Amino acid sequence: MHPFHAKILDRQLCFGTAITLSDASACEALATDADFLWIDQEHSSISLETLKTHLMALKGSDAASLVRVPWNDAVRIKPVLDLGAAGIIVPMVQTADDVARAVSACRYPPAGERGFGPLRPLDYGRANAVEFCDQADENVMVVAQVEQAEAVQNVDQILAVPGLTSLAFGPMDLSASLGHRGQPGHADVLAAVSHVVERARQAGVPTGVSIGSSPAQVCQWVDLGVDWIALGADVTLIIHSFQHVSAQARAHAEANGDG
Repeated sequence: MHPFHAKILDRQLCFGTAITLSDASACEALATDADFLWIDQEHSSISLETLKTHLMALKGSDAASLVRVPWNDAVRIKPVLDLGAAGIIVPMVQTADDVARAVSACRYPPAGERGFGPLRPLDYGRANAVEFCDQADENVMVVAQVEQAEAVQNVDQILAVPGLTSLAFGPMDLSASLGHRGQPGHADVLAAVSHVVERARQAGVPTGVSIGSSPAQVCQWVDLGVDWIALGADVTLIIHSFQHVSAQARAHAEANGDG
């Protein structure tokens, strides 16, 4: 079991961020401090070739590589796992069948439909193939994103799917699906989130979220009871840090008559 998975099962609060930049230095630089990194192939230009360099940069660290694939498609999922991702984040799930299909794509037969052909995870053929398949079936994390009203309605059936590791919220898409586009803090959205978190906790399934990086927003989600938070993204953290430091320096200069 990956250290990140063990932490969230133990209800330890974990933090990471989304990776959208192509340069693997982003992963390498953050790996020491992050519990996980949400490497985004759904809304970024990260290709399989680029993903490989990110995963190589994380080798030897305790940061989990969770790759959000563009869609719940075994053809998309297979090469990501064959490159050595610790887990898969599947967007826009709505039903238990959706989750079962994602789990199947991450498991070798007879448990699933994953085709055999790993390179990096198998240490380029040096590892024992049978042992590798057994370990992969047991340890590859499968995260289903709750971004649709239908997923909220079907949460108990979704949580009952064997092999599901965690749920993750997509607050912006969820707000749109609930009729409040662009309002992730709307009372209806927060009520839906609270319901899912409570049902997941009773089922023993951790929950996470990918949100912005304002401390107030992050603390709100801590209070909602999620177990892991992807705060911001690599590029937005750079922007926010620049804005924060430059604003304080500008205010200091103006207070001293230097502005």
